[in-house]
Order: sequence, then structure tokens, then C-alpha cells
Amino acid sequence: MTSPTSSLLVSVLALGATLAATTAHAQAFDAVRLQGGPPGKDSGRVGAVVLLGTTHQGSDERRTLVLPAIDYQWANGWFAGVTNGIGYNFSGNRDMVYGLRLTADLGRKESRSTALRGMGDVGARAELGGFFNLALAPGVNVTSSVRYGSGQGGKGLVADLGAGYSVPVAAEWRLGVGAGFSLVNADYMQSYFGITTAQAATSGYAAYTPEGGARNGRVNATLTYLASARVAVTAGLSSSTLLGDAADSPLVRRKTSLNGLLAAAYAF
Repeated sequence: MTSPTSSLLVSVLALGATLAATTAHAQAFDAVRLQGGPPGKDSGRVGAVVLLGTTHQGSDERRTLVLPAIDYQWANGWFAGVTNGIGYNFSGNRDMVYGLRLTADLGRKESRSTALRGMGDVGARAELGGFFNLALAPGVNVTSSVRYGSGQGGKGLVADLGAGYSVPVAAEWRLGVGAGFSLVNADYMQSYFGITTAQAATSGYAAYTPEGGARNGRVNATLTYLASARVAVTAGLSSSTLLGDAADSPLVRRKTSLNGLLAAAYAF
């Protein structure tokens, strides 16, 4: 049976890896990372995270968020929470998980940044998608997910691919590193990086119509301290770089952003 310490370790590394990839929220659902609790039993984690990111993708203005981190998964395959969304894992194999889920694209507020004046808001929308993860070796895994429903018309598509590696560096310490990139369709790109004729008239930017393709690439590192069998603290840093038509958008003030997090979690 999996020990509480092992379950907590997987939980906090999942939290750190999920949130270390964000610029505040852009990749908040980049992958499903389940907790690895005792076989045949429900398990969960609760905690809080401080995110040091930017106001929006491509911004040079900083934003700090303090958020709850609550996730739960049932032995029958269902899961729900802040970092994974709501979904179902069809696999009974911990080394290969796949399923369907519901997440949310949080949109973008014009009032959040001076660079967005005249652009209007991008409303929050529900996303439907699927995921597939594979453990290649102890501590080595690849993740993938597809989500549809974001953007102004609800037709935005985001595909995320990533890989991660974690290793113990001392009895109570664990180091994790990861990398990934995101592909998006033209509807998503237009919503977040494009400028319509109407928006050009109200914002002062030139009209811009980007095509779908690579949105960004990212790398991250996290360090986790296991304070007890159920309590742990994670610190993380990530760097995200916009690519392709996203990087060339007139809305982008800074192509590469450095972001940080500090998270604490309790496993139960």
C-alpha cells in the first residue's frame, strides 16, 4: 500500500508542476496530475499557493495571486479540484492514465493592464477535453492534454505537451524539473493575441490577424520539503517564452516571463 508520505510527495509535486508552468493562469490546466493515493481508496489534498506572475500573456506588468489549492480523487476514477478540473480517469494503471475532463478558461480583463485598453474583455468559458499521461521510468513522465471551448467565440483549442523528472536530493527534499509547449488554433490566437478592426479603432493598435500554431514553450524547476508524512512545502520557478504569431502580436510587451510560486499542502 502507498504510504502517506509517498502520496503527499506525488500530490505536492503535482501541485508545483501544474502551477509552476503558469503566468498567473495561462497554463493552469496544462495537464492532469493525479495524486497516487493508496490503491482502492479516495484521497485528496488541501493547501494554498502564492503565484508571482504577469497580468496577462506577453505582459511586462507583474501580478501576485494567493489561491486555495484543493483537489480530490475517488477510487472509482472520478476527480475534481483546482489544478486538474473535473474529470474521469479510465485507466487502472498508474503508469498510464487517460480520460476526459471539464476545465475553465479564465479569460482576460481589459482593466488588468494599460496595454489592454480598448481591447475589451475575453470572457471566462468552460472547456471540454481529454488527457493522456505516461510514466516512462521512476520519476520520469510525459503529459498531454487537449482542451476546447476558450476565447471570444468559444472555439479556442489548446493542446499541451510536457515532460517532467523528479529525484530525491536528501531524505526530506525532492527536486523536480520539467519542460513543455502549447499549440493553439487560430480562434484562440485571435482572442488573446489578435486585434480586430473594431479593436484597432478603440485601442490605437494596428489590426493583427495571427494564425494558429505554437503559443509558447516553458521550463520549470520545483523544490519540495516534506515536513511530515502529510505536510509539505514547495517553491518553484518557471520561464515561459511566447512563440510564432503569439510573440509577434502588438499586444506583447515581453516575450519571456519569469514566474514563481510558493505552495503548502496537506494530504488526506
